[in-house]
Amino acid sequence: MIRDPMGFALSMMNRLAANPLLDRLGLRTPLERTAYHGTRSGFRTLAFAGREFNRVSNWLPRKRLPDGSASDLFDLSLSDDQRMITDLLGRFARDELRTAAGIADETREIPDNTISAAAELGLPLYAIPEEFGGVAEHQSPVTSVLIAEQLAWGDMGLATALLAPFSVAQAITRWGTGEQQSRYLPAFCGEKPPVATIAVDEPTPLFDPLVLQTSARRTDTGYALTGLKNAVVQGESAELLLTAAQLDGQPRLFIVEAGTPGIRVKADPAMGLRASGACQLLLENAELPSDALLGDDDFDYQNFLDRGALLRCGLAIGTAQAVQDYVIPYCNDRKAFGEPVSHRQSVAFMISNLAIETDSMRMLTWRAASRLEQGLPAHRETTLARLLCNEKAMEAGTNGVQLLGGHGFVKEHPVERWYRDLRSVATLVGGLLA
Repeated sequence: MIRDPMGFALSMMNRLAANPLLDRLGLRTPLERTAYHGTRSGFRTLAFAGREFNRVSNWLPRKRLPDGSASDLFDLSLSDDQRMITDLLGRFARDELRTAAGIADETREIPDNTISAAAELGLPLYAIPEEFGGVAEHQSPVTSVLIAEQLAWGDMGLATALLAPFSVAQAITRWGTGEQQSRYLPAFCGEKPPVATIAVDEPTPLFDPLVLQTSARRTDTGYALTGLKNAVVQGESAELLLTAAQLDGQPRLFIVEAGTPGIRVKADPAMGLRASGACQLLLENAELPSDALLGDDDFDYQNFLDRGALLRCGLAIGTAQAVQDYVIPYCNDRKAFGEPVSHRQSVAFMISNLAIETDSMRMLTWRAASRLEQGLPAHRETTLARLLCNEKAMEAGTNGVQLLGGHGFVKEHPVERWYRDLRSVATLVGGLLA
């Protein structure tokens, strides 16, 4: 059997590792570290063998969640269910995510105890109809935005990773065929829901999600996908990937299962969102069956992008709120020249502007989400919310670092991590869905 250079190199490392001379020379640990990183560098086959999504013969009819009820009054008060969800997730963000955020950022992995605690929340259940094991009675982008806000207050990188399977379940619920819903949605309602993610972004200058470089062509058995994706959340452990590609001149989404031939991944560490475990996804004539195309003629790609933009706005709002909640007590307690630094007008005005802009982001985002929930046109409102969040999220991160002075630059305080994470709001496009 002919080996490629990577395989030959790893084989030689393994033989060398078996030599007892390494222990006497003290070289075993460095060699093992080199071997470990050698297996992680470069693209490698994505073959998660822990789950199979078997095709079903007697599937349930396709279920579409109805729009929320419209109101004649402009009312921003939350329902009882929404208050319960925000209270629950607020405690989870404070007790679990905020505690685990630093380690997750360093290791680019979600701690096991955080994964277990998050599984108990059952986030995907809020996106899935009762017929398939969920609890959703109607589509609710407002609730999705609230969920994103609460989780991002704990940590934006961890929130992005936890919301990825939720987003995939949302997409299949909204656009999937009856067979697709029956095959995939029940798995999200089990004790161990699958690791699922969405791959839209591409490493191209001035990336336009409406004109994708990733292409799909029809074959005798289905489709073949070719292209390169980046910022794929939890890509290394994903069991299900919802991948955007250009088909017949139009962008569409394809359901790709891990282990499909022609799919490889590699780590894609970035400035922020490190806890999300972002990866690059390489598709080399990845062969998919004919039923891998998500939905049918009712699929709306622009609506898909708008819903993803709203969830990213929710993440921006939650993180900006975290910055605000952190700098206020810091500036009140920190003294300079015999008085709290918050007594300085420049500091007080900066904090006031942070509060004003965070609420402005929240109001525009809630407005767009409310229109989507009622089935009203919301592309204009979504675009306005996204543009405002793109600008003010980065400003919130910058001002948070500035208000802490030298402390804003060190990892002892979480503001430097929030600054890095908030830069992603204006940089990334896809990967989430409200």
